[in-house]
Amino acid sequence: MDRRSFVRLLAAAPLAPALPEALPRLRVVTSYRAAAVPGMPGPYPGRVVAVKSERSVDTASNAANDDVVREMMARGLCALTGAKTAPEAWRRFFMPADVVGIKVNCGGHPYVVSSYEIVAEAVRQLMALGIPPAQIYVYERFQNQLDEVDYAPHLPEGVSIVAAETANRHAENRGYDPATYVEADLFGEEDTRSNMMRLVSRRLTKIINIPNVKDHGATGATGCLKNVAYGSFSNVARTHHRGRSHTYSFVGTLASVEPLRSRTVLQIMDGLRGVWHGGPFARTRRYVFYPKQIMFATDPVAIDRLLLDIVDDERKAHGAISIWDRSPEHLKVDDGAARDADPDVNIIIREPGHVEYAGKLGLGVADKARITVQDLEV
Repeated sequence: MDRRSFVRLLAAAPLAPALPEALPRLRVVTSYRAAAVPGMPGPYPGRVVAVKSERSVDTASNAANDDVVREMMARGLCALTGAKTAPEAWRRFFMPADVVGIKVNCGGHPYVVSSYEIVAEAVRQLMALGIPPAQIYVYERFQNQLDEVDYAPHLPEGVSIVAAETANRHAENRGYDPATYVEADLFGEEDTRSNMMRLVSRRLTKIINIPNVKDHGATGATGCLKNVAYGSFSNVARTHHRGRSHTYSFVGTLASVEPLRSRTVLQIMDGLRGVWHGGPFARTRRYVFYPKQIMFATDPVAIDRLLLDIVDDERKAHGAISIWDRSPEHLKVDDGAARDADPDVNIIIREPGHVEYAGKLGLGVADKARITVQDLEV
């Protein structure tokens, strides 16, 4: 099927996810077994706590309030777990022997990245449980992005800040596990494997996932699922090419691979700031907005289902097309400049249905009628 025929078929069903015949064959290779209770969806499937505070971010300076963020973190974790204190809440997930990875998101530099304040508070709480800094890793795929954001001045000495490769340019010295991967020929590419980071498969025992509220040109929105999946595997940009996207099935499949699925035990959605168009980047403040909230869950699907509405509602408030829009009239293939200039331009047919697909894989609850949201105000 050529691209024009594919686009016409998609346009005929504007709210459908991907067409069944469009789904690629994905082969998962791993020697790791699932935990008795995998971290995703974890002990609280379908449950989300959303903590909001008007005092959390100064929209003029884009700066977050550290004291307010710490209170939001404590309130959110206690509400999620039913614990009376923050240390008790954190102990539900971690113990002193754990080696903990904190999966950050740096792609929205300079305006929307995993907040220093949230990351630092997570580290403080882990250390308060007796986890030494040498057993805490802040990680992302690309070293150049970590260098731009520069978490080190905000963290205690001894915390490792680790990337798998230097930049998104197929660089050498990749830190990936050759024995743990997903194989698929998506567009006739030469390299058909996406390998899990060696840090994730061979070193970490637990993972905290800290994504942002962001629009995404291929998936519709990029949240918990995409951050931990595409941020923990190599060679993932190949899933979207020349206007077409295989992210519908690929995001959830990567997230379901062991040991990533079992070790990702806590989802902290950083919604202090957000991006409503042009994501996953934030090169201009034109598309930055301020939800001023942090969401907590063990279920990444439940948070991401709420995220789709948050991003889409903000787009609608600006008169932009929906993330569910599949019309070819809005598609300008590979024209990033046109997309960045006009919120009514897509460069790829978006696949927000990846969230529902992940739910079908058992990673969480996608049905809004079955998602319980507890709203708190600080």
